[in-house]
Amino acid sequence: MGDFVVRDAKTLDGQSVDIRIRDGVIDRVERAGTLSAGELEEERRFDAEGRLVTPSLTEPHLHLDYALAAGQPRWNEAGTLAEGIDIWAEYKQNLTKDDVKQRAARTAKWLVAHGVTRVRTHADATEESLATVEALLELRRELQDIIDIEVIAFPQDGIFTDEGNQALLREAVEMDVDGIGAIPHAEPTRETGVKSVKTVFDLARKSDLKVDMHIDETDDPGSRFTEVLANEARRHSWGDRTTASHVAALHSYPNSYASKLISLLAESGVSVITNPPDNSVLQGRHDDYPRRRGHTRIDQLQDANITVGLGHDSIVDPWYHYGKGDPLDAAYILIHYAHMSGYDDVSVIWDMLTTANSDIFGCKNYGLEPGSEGSLVVYDSFSAFDTLRLRPPRRLVLKEGTPVARTRPSETTVLQGDERTTVDFQRS
Repeated sequence: MGDFVVRDAKTLDGQSVDIRIRDGVIDRVERAGTLSAGELEEERRFDAEGRLVTPSLTEPHLHLDYALAAGQPRWNEAGTLAEGIDIWAEYKQNLTKDDVKQRAARTAKWLVAHGVTRVRTHADATEESLATVEALLELRRELQDIIDIEVIAFPQDGIFTDEGNQALLREAVEMDVDGIGAIPHAEPTRETGVKSVKTVFDLARKSDLKVDMHIDETDDPGSRFTEVLANEARRHSWGDRTTASHVAALHSYPNSYASKLISLLAESGVSVITNPPDNSVLQGRHDDYPRRRGHTRIDQLQDANITVGLGHDSIVDPWYHYGKGDPLDAAYILIHYAHMSGYDDVSVIWDMLTTANSDIFGCKNYGLEPGSEGSLVVYDSFSAFDTLRLRPPRRLVLKEGTPVARTRPSETTVLQGDERTTVDFQRS
């Protein structure tokens, strides 16, 4: 892998540094102007000229098998979770492995271009041929030089909604996935929802796998499966390997019950992922005014020392028609959607994007210190605040010291008579 040097970069806390990566690992971090890179070839060094640098980003919750399928066979006009499920059910009747791989690979490269070198993707394990699971497992191997992929076997239609779904999930587990999911609020009854949670933990423990469930992704305050997940994780000491994705109903729970649940989650060690793009458009669809914001209680969870990650969930699929694979877009939505627009929230958002997401993925040696993995992102901006404001191109993305993406931003000029002014949207 050799050496790579990034000079004169600005860290999230405002320090100006030079960084040397050796054999895929950060070897030295020194004051800017300290390290020489003259001995390296041009493609093995980069002058950041004061631009922001962070460890590479992690996308903790995505559906690569659904990506880029929006509008096929029709658009989600109601904008609901249920209609998205119906549209996907129609689409997958003619699904092929090649189709999934083509869309997923294209999307994965969008992620890399935006600084993502790790992604956890769910794969529909209720598709009868399991082409979705097979396709993503093949991509996990084929794209490993540019992005690390975790595949979660996800029973999109529920485990007990069809008599063949449990067998399909078990078959998917045997295909060497990284984890198992569930969607208990979509099961026919409260009892089968609880059973689905316990079934997943039994499978995970037998196969030594992670657990990541779509749980209580609803406005219904009567949907209370997160407590079952947290209790199972606590009972089996599986909390550090368990994620509760969405937990949108927590927004609508009575405060007394929400407090009890948050305490249980904290005790269990379970992590939570909020997915602003999807939940901002899917939740509250059945409300008259005022309409609820259907996202989880981020501030209260964080106050309880629960790890809260920030995911994208969908990219141009039947549930969310927009997106381009940029985690900063998800962060930008959250800033507005969760009333996290204060300047003090900047560091909280960045912690979710970097440390929290990497912890959920299970990254080792993550950071910008000597000994950390040499995977970095240099943004075309100069501060943590302006990077969230602008969501600028990533000038350089490194995976273990190897460049995997570069961007040369275009130039915009305002024309006023004979005067030409270059506009870059920076504050100074």
